[in-house]
Amino acid sequence: MKKRKRAAGSGRRHPRRVGWWLRLCCGGLLVIGAVLGWAVLARQFAPRGDAGAGLVDVLVVLGTPTNQDGDPSAAMLDRVNEAVAEYERGVSSRILFTGGAAHNRFVEADAMARAAEADGVPQAAIYRERAAQNTMQNLSYSLAVAQANGWRSMEVISSPAHLPRVRSMLAALEANGVRWRVHAAPEVDTPAYYRELAPAVEVLKMAHFLLWPH
Repeated sequence: MKKRKRAAGSGRRHPRRVGWWLRLCCGGLLVIGAVLGWAVLARQFAPRGDAGAGLVDVLVVLGTPTNQDGDPSAAMLDRVNEAVAEYERGVSSRILFTGGAAHNRFVEADAMARAAEADGVPQAAIYRERAAQNTMQNLSYSLAVAQANGWRSMEVISSPAHLPRVRSMLAALEANGVRWRVHAAPEVDTPAYYRELAPAVEVLKMAHFLLWPH
């Protein structure tokens, strides 16, 4: 049998098709780069809040996952310990812990409240918001608790890398008369790998917030 001759040029990509895919890939990379650059700038210039440097009506501690056995994680303990220190300094007579069972079956607010009680904070000074599943809900639900109780100012405590996104979210929410500021929890117990990765992760999360703010 005679072998069929391969048609000239068969098996090769058409130059126009290759060029189209190349332009598409380059365009996609430019868009991704622009969004990430936007996120970096948004973190740099996030609003600072208007609660000043004085006393506040409530300290709000943002949740983070517990360990798999329900005990507070290292990052969680850093936030709780700083909230307890602020409480003992007299910055506020109330602490609101916010966070539901977002990452496992354990409610973050409950784990943080238990840790604060173990450090000597009385139950009467502790409030819990047990439903939030993400940072935006942490903040919006905490603002709702503040408004329901007539609190007019709050200090939001979280890990340093988290705070630029927190500030942007607070600025985007309707505070309805509640003045706010943020306060970084020193990362004493938080593992080094977590501290090193957190800024890069937060840039991605900020980009997500900028594109889908709700």
